[in-house]
Amino acid sequence: MRSGWSKGELARQVNRRARQMGAHHISTDTSRVRRWLDGEQPREPIPRILSELFSERFGSVVAVEDLGLRTAHQSPSVSGVDLPWAGPQTVALLSDFSRSDLMLARRGFLGTSLALAAGPALIEPMQRWLVPTPAAEPARAEPAAQRRSTRLSRAELDLLESTTVMFRQWDAQCGGGLRRKAVVGQLHEVTDLLQEPQPAPNAKRLFQCAAELAELAGWMSYDVGLQPTAQKYFVLALHAAKEAGDKPLGSYILSSMSRQMIHLGRPDDALELIHLAQYGSRDCATARTQAMLYAMEARAYANMGQPSKCKRAVRMAEDTFADVGLDGEPEPDWIRFFSEAELNGENAHSYRDLAYVAGRSPTYASLAEPVMEKAVDLFSKDEDHQRSYALNLVGMATVHLLKREPEQATKLAEQALGVARRVRSERVNTRLRKTVDTAARDFGDVPEVVRLTDKLTAQLPETAEAV
Repeated sequence: MRSGWSKGELARQVNRRARQMGAHHISTDTSRVRRWLDGEQPREPIPRILSELFSERFGSVVAVEDLGLRTAHQSPSVSGVDLPWAGPQTVALLSDFSRSDLMLARRGFLGTSLALAAGPALIEPMQRWLVPTPAAEPARAEPAAQRRSTRLSRAELDLLESTTVMFRQWDAQCGGGLRRKAVVGQLHEVTDLLQEPQPAPNAKRLFQCAAELAELAGWMSYDVGLQPTAQKYFVLALHAAKEAGDKPLGSYILSSMSRQMIHLGRPDDALELIHLAQYGSRDCATARTQAMLYAMEARAYANMGQPSKCKRAVRMAEDTFADVGLDGEPEPDWIRFFSEAELNGENAHSYRDLAYVAGRSPTYASLAEPVMEKAVDLFSKDEDHQRSYALNLVGMATVHLLKREPEQATKLAEQALGVARRVRSERVNTRLRKTVDTAARDFGDVPEVVRLTDKLTAQLPETAEAV
């Protein structure tokens, strides 16, 4: 098999994953795997398990159909992304999913009971974000004795919003693994409030809060490696943003989904999502938000191997960022992370990605180097964004490996290791391990590389738990 697994090893992997899901009745062996290869259709949840296993093995989405298997119909409230674009359904789905996550948030359990969507199955439902929602009929008034009034004050709504800001700060400082369940719990509380009668202004603010919390829960899930869970939160966040009438927030959520698709090796999907975000917020997003979207567009083009379009998007990101703050309008907290450091980091990673796609091109690596150096320098002075600092240190190390400078690469990777030990981010850990593995493969005889490999094994064992 292209995966490198024998039939027996694949059977063991399937059985292990099934036990994690609670499907203890599944007991697969080598002969059963052979029958699948001969065309036998396994029963659920085995097709979903196989999709997850091969997706993780190859680092990109491998759909059930890609394996020559049929997909079983699944309830959209459990695993789909094509959900009803209506307020009550959005609230119900957010409530159900956050409650399930709180109850079943053991590593691999909830995540492996979901299926990642990609291609048209993902893009087409997201395009409905732009379709106007028909106005709901006015609710029939209930007798005062039957109504449950939450009577949220302005101060209480302000406190909910400030709590979301605090969670976002914790995520930037400490990574997604430290407070993910707290964010999910807060999201569940907000959906409880949305299930009560609310004045229209309060409902709008609550939907905005729910959208931001769901996006943050998705981002934290992505950061600790729970990819299907992350995608489901992103989709629900987009639905909540639509109910709030907040197109810039919706574009930000779509950019998070785009970043996940790049991570999963689906740059074409990432580009579709970014273009959808740009189109939907073109007349209302701030310069900072638009610059962020251009930077993500550049990342998508880089991973598609389109250098001229990538460079154009990089220039647009830089030019648009130059306009930040000129209009004097206040900006929402969710976009404030996109600083000059972040802009340089994204653009440097675009050039770095181009270098890999172009066969480890030293030309593109040289383009990335000064931009990445600037990002690293700016992040080194920013105590509030330690995860980004670690990611850019790793990025800079990969640039030096592309330029065949292993000694410089190991210095930067060692700095990143020091930050990684303080930040609970499986994404940082995975990128660091991958970079050190590459150094060991290409420069295994360099003493600095040998020492760093031993240090990484001792100080960053693969025991991180997703919470």
